[in-house]
Amino acid sequence: MLPEDRLAQIVARFEYLEARLHAGPAAEEIAAISREYAELKPVVAQIAEGRAAAAALREAEALLVDPEMRELAQDELSRLRAALPELEHALRIALLPRDAADARPAILEIRPGTGGEEAALFAGDLLAMYRRFAESQGWQFQMLELAESDLGGVREAVARIEGEGVFAKLKYESGVHRVQRVPETESGGRIHTSAATVAVLPEAEAVDIDIPASDIRIDTMRASGAGGQHVNTTDSAVRITHLPTGIVVTSSEKSQHQNRANAMAVLRARLYDMERSRADAERAADRKSQVGSGDRSERIRTYNFPQGRMTDHRIGLTLYALDRIMQGEIGEIVAALTAHDQAARLAAQGE
Repeated sequence: MLPEDRLAQIVARFEYLEARLHAGPAAEEIAAISREYAELKPVVAQIAEGRAAAAALREAEALLVDPEMRELAQDELSRLRAALPELEHALRIALLPRDAADARPAILEIRPGTGGEEAALFAGDLLAMYRRFAESQGWQFQMLELAESDLGGVREAVARIEGEGVFAKLKYESGVHRVQRVPETESGGRIHTSAATVAVLPEAEAVDIDIPASDIRIDTMRASGAGGQHVNTTDSAVRITHLPTGIVVTSSEKSQHQNRANAMAVLRARLYDMERSRADAERAADRKSQVGSGDRSERIRTYNFPQGRMTDHRIGLTLYALDRIMQGEIGEIVAALTAHDQAARLAAQGE
């Protein structure tokens, strides 16, 4: 059983935050208090459920001495004794240390890998899949950069996704996604294998990453368009180069001011991701064996179109529902990856 004094401290902290919110905190404190309150709310609900079950167990045990109530009490005891381990497991999961970035917006980057034009088409399919999933979650999906291929595929796509639990749900998507199918350009009906790389980065706040002005070079350029009336004829596109790392970020919307803000947001996210990766590597040498490692070179998933099959290689999950998955129905995959990661972290706590 979990220590009762620790549970009492959590409940007391939650009640304190609730009182602060009702009292009307200062404007600069509202966001932080609301965020901590929202994080503790499901934990406190789980604690209350466990306490109620434990109290019911004690009441049922007390009824065993009453001959008229003994049979009813025994049935209730059987039910409660079966439920308590599940409740304790759920509470342990709720108490797992949270990734500080879980509640943040995410920067989604998709690039084709091996496979030429077919890889670019598949990258476009992945972009559409994530866009549909974001819509189903009620999230905001904003394209920051989109370079299309000649056949309508994607050479590079960068998007910002904002909403509840965005990074927590999408962080397991980083890695190499492989596709097996007959390309539209293939006349002989042969199955080709190609790939695209997905990177999901938590959006960094200015306080997380300090970027001195001397560390960046900002260039403005004419944005490339689809031709004709769609060509951007002003030097509104922005390219920012981070000199210490060589990272280059571009944004080419109509507003130069917005492009600069977008590019800086992506640059901060990439630098923040580098810092997180370095810290994680120091904490755990075996991080690559964990589901959430986000190793960009790791082949994480195969989409086999002839068989209608999706396989996630990290957890051995195979689903014959490829049509639905490509339409953005990836909730089952996200839930399975989350559960696997939680189980691994619980096991690590017991070492």
